Amino acid sequence: MSGTSESRVSKVEAAAVEAGGMGQRHLAAGSRIGMRLWAAQQPSDGEPPVARDYETVGYAVSGRARLRAEDQTLELGPGDSWVVPAGVSHTYEIVEAFTAVEATSPPAQQAGRDTPPS
Repeated sequence: MSGTSESRVSKVEAAAVEAGGMGQRHLAAGSRIGMRLWAAQQPSDGEPPVARDYETVGYAVSGRARLRAEDQTLELGPGDSWVVPAGVSHTYEIVEAFTAVEATSPPAQQAGRDTPPS
């Protein structure tokens, strides 16, 4: 087994979690997948829809949101999970303070992929 960073187990301490520009908190990330936490996001109508170059899978921990993706609207609540394929224009409307964990592939926090829409 080599000592490269791709073969080493790593951990992100809770105190070291970085906040992103849209309210997300960047959790552990490898070279092919990254996690982020959206904690207690407050009700909003959502940002303008945006298409990202990464695939997202998410899990709703608490609260309620609407995922609007092109011609679909999904109601999200505790225990629900979802997938947004790369390149699909979408936005989230927060209906009730919403906490969710998402994994993105490739990692959203690399190479400026996770910058807020302009």
